[in-house]
Amino acid sequence: MNWSERISPTVNAIPPSGIRRFFDIAAEMKGVISLGVGEPDFITPWHIRESCIYGLQRGYTSYTSNYGLLELREEISRKINTDYEVNYDPRSEVLITVGVSEAVDLAMRALLSPGDEVLVPEPSYVSYKACVSLAGGIPIPVPTFMEDEFRITVEQLEKAVTTRTKILLIGYPNNPTGAIMTREDLSTIAAFALKHDLIVISDEIYADLTYENSHTCFASLPDMRDRTIVLNGFSKAYAMTGWRIGYALSNSDFIGAMMKIHQYTMLCAPITAQVAAIEALKRGESNMHKMVAEYNHRRRLMLDGFQHIGLSCFEPKGAFYIFPSIKETGLTSMQFAEELLKVEKVALVPGDAFGVSGEGFVRCSYAASIDNLSEALIRIERFVKTRIG
Repeated sequence: MNWSERISPTVNAIPPSGIRRFFDIAAEMKGVISLGVGEPDFITPWHIRESCIYGLQRGYTSYTSNYGLLELREEISRKINTDYEVNYDPRSEVLITVGVSEAVDLAMRALLSPGDEVLVPEPSYVSYKACVSLAGGIPIPVPTFMEDEFRITVEQLEKAVTTRTKILLIGYPNNPTGAIMTREDLSTIAAFALKHDLIVISDEIYADLTYENSHTCFASLPDMRDRTIVLNGFSKAYAMTGWRIGYALSNSDFIGAMMKIHQYTMLCAPITAQVAAIEALKRGESNMHKMVAEYNHRRRLMLDGFQHIGLSCFEPKGAFYIFPSIKETGLTSMQFAEELLKVEKVALVPGDAFGVSGEGFVRCSYAASIDNLSEALIRIERFVKTRIG
């Protein structure tokens, strides 16, 4: 039997993740400095790990509600209300998911009918377009540009919107660029969404990793609360990537639709991870602020380093990525990443892995030690000098 002929054409058409490709290559090479995968180099703080251990000792090994532990949903609701003055009913408007990636998938499958279009500003996280396609929708890339600090503009959105557009999917602070959107910026996007009667899915996983200004929750904007699905989680700010714990916030109709799919596929997020997330929200803020301060120090190091090398670089103001232009070298993003890995053993992700508008750039994660970042900059400078002098 030829299995390749039996696989769904939709699945066959989706390319493998460009991020994981370079991570897998780097993992097999000795002496590689990897700035590829967006994962904190910090270990989950001990008090969070200890809460999980204590929960296991007490026998917390069962299923939870499909929505997740009520105590966790209450803590999330409290945090969102405290931080952004947006109120969600923890019983019906909060859904605990297996990471934000599952939440993106659930939102798409709950909302899309075949042929519905989703506006996806790019460069963007690699799973966005794939999740749209898997749900039967059509992803419509909307380019952003370094000269606009990689912010979405209404002008670009208006060029892409059609009568079949149903959703606008945004993610700020942004992966891979590190861009942020101010409240004023987002207000113009909110007006666009109202004008075209769009649902907005706002991935805010990097909300707590904002270094200048303060993060604006999209649902806090006037008239946006009930047409927005806010996605967030614990992977980045609390160094809990392997715990796979995220959540979705919206009105009860949207959340109920997402829960229907969740209950038949995942059933519930692991109870151990949910217990750890409760501890993170209750007592994890001080450790989170320490990690954010360290990321900010590294951010400055990388920005100064790329400017010294001579590569044009937008100043990232959120997340833990920097997105330098490598156009001066005359290489494509893929060529630059492949040759740098081969010659200098530094693993980066080519910008076009995040969409066509990422061509000419590479993504570097600064969720790595100062020593590794400093050495990586030395190697990158050596490599670039062989190309542009």
